Amino acid sequence: MVSVKEQVLADSRQYWNTGKTQEWQDLGINFVMGKREGYYFWDLDGRRLMDVHINGGTFSLGHRNPEIREALIKGLEEYDIGNHHFPSPQKAALAKELVKVSPGLTHAIFGAAGAEAVDLALKTARCATGRKKIISVQNCYHGHTGLAVAAGAERYAKIFLADRGEEENAKVPFNDIAALERELGKDAAACVIMETIPATYGFPLPQDGYLPAVKKLCEKHGALYIADEVQTGLMRSGQMWCIAAYGVVPDIIVTSKGLGGGLYPISAVIMNDRAARWLTIDGSAHMSTFGGTELGCLVARKVLEILQRQETIDNIHFVAEYLRAGLEQIKKENPDTFVEIRQNGLIMGLRFAGTRGAIPVMQHLYRNHGVWAIYSMLDNRVLQFKPGVLCSREYCAELLERLGAGIKAAREDILQS
Repeated sequence: MVSVKEQVLADSRQYWNTGKTQEWQDLGINFVMGKREGYYFWDLDGRRLMDVHINGGTFSLGHRNPEIREALIKGLEEYDIGNHHFPSPQKAALAKELVKVSPGLTHAIFGAAGAEAVDLALKTARCATGRKKIISVQNCYHGHTGLAVAAGAERYAKIFLADRGEEENAKVPFNDIAALERELGKDAAACVIMETIPATYGFPLPQDGYLPAVKKLCEKHGALYIADEVQTGLMRSGQMWCIAAYGVVPDIIVTSKGLGGGLYPISAVIMNDRAARWLTIDGSAHMSTFGGTELGCLVARKVLEILQRQETIDNIHFVAEYLRAGLEQIKKENPDTFVEIRQNGLIMGLRFAGTRGAIPVMQHLYRNHGVWAIYSMLDNRVLQFKPGVLCSREYCAELLERLGAGIKAAREDILQS
């Protein structure tokens, strides 16, 4: 008799996404999500996993956070998605709160997902500058919609013939300010867009002075600086926006994923007066039926409230320090395989030896140690390690124990990768 899980996998291969379903099967990740709670989820077969991928930050406050659930359930007594054409108390309140936590920025416009918000940010920059070219980072990731995917890595753009010519898109190496200066010096760029710490590229950290120099060059050449904070924002660095830790005020911030608390999709583009120029030219030039729904705004306001509590901020710093100490010990015990810890607060990438060392680590953690952490798609040496902001001491201790055992068990496979 075919089990429920086997049927789901078969139907997914046939009717949903054949390639993605098979890709995970080929990697030995035979998973279908069932129950989920806090920083754990369960396979349909009942096996529990610790979630330190949290879907790129979507579940930063945990799966099915009770406070967010309560806000959504209460909201359903009065609200639905609302009407995107009109103002609403919920939209106005959320926009006001996002501007409040984003010094130097003045307006917030909503979307339903991060890629949609990136597209809007890029359109906004083109309107503000009257220029078309978008400069981004090599091997970056900003989502899968039109302008966003063209600004990202070739892997995601070329298959859909979405890669653009040099007159529309230019890519420079991360941390290479000279390359960026050469490109901006052509005075054709509408903007520079980059993740403050490029997650899908394996969390390379900005070198000292790099991001301030990017902003200075943008100002010199009349381009806007867009900070993609979809994965790095919302207190994951210990500050609301990771870019603030580097002393930079961008022209635009893009946020999503965790803004919806894992329960209701919402994204936002937060911008300064220059970037917001199109709002006074033609405020209906961009619309999103599901952008800034009233229920989504209710959820996002509760998320921001939780994140700004002092006990949350204190816990973020505790978890970051506690895990760093444990990770350093694990690294010391595995010197030939665990080679680097990339960290800013709870934004972490763990680099392993070989060319694809993070893949066997992921596999061992999943199969034998009850931990889910995914490899970086654009740098297979790096494991994305993203603990939630509300993790307890007990959770962190268990996580370190399981992680250490998994890395040790993966040794031979790492060295052969």
